[in-house]
Amino acid sequence: MHGSAPNPKQLDPKHFEDLRRFKAEIFKVLAHPTRIHVIETLRLGELSVGAILEHVNVEPANLSQHLSILRHSHLVVTRKKRNQVLYSLRDPLLIKVLDAMRKYFQHHFEDSIAMLRRMEQSR
Repeated sequence: MHGSAPNPKQLDPKHFEDLRRFKAEIFKVLAHPTRIHVIETLRLGELSVGAILEHVNVEPANLSQHLSILRHSHLVVTRKKRNQVLYSLRDPLLIKVLDAMRKYFQHHFEDSIAMLRRMEQSR
């Protein structure tokens, strides 16, 4: 088999710039600590606004604004249950992205601490 068929899961290079814009938009939405806190809270599963408020210590109106941004960015989805609106993550893969960022931070934080220690020892 000398010829290779294109991999249907591989993105055509002409779409790379669109993908970069998509990623940038997601990172813009995630650029607020409260929204990250909401997403991390939704790791627990589907929650009402009241349940989210128990974990995310902000004013209800403030939480409502953040939930609206997350909803309009399609990072969370809603479902009505009687008189409540329940929120959940559209894709739990987002938690893995945030976990990877935490690991990245920890790795580089530990590197920075080690470098500072070496500098202190060399004095």
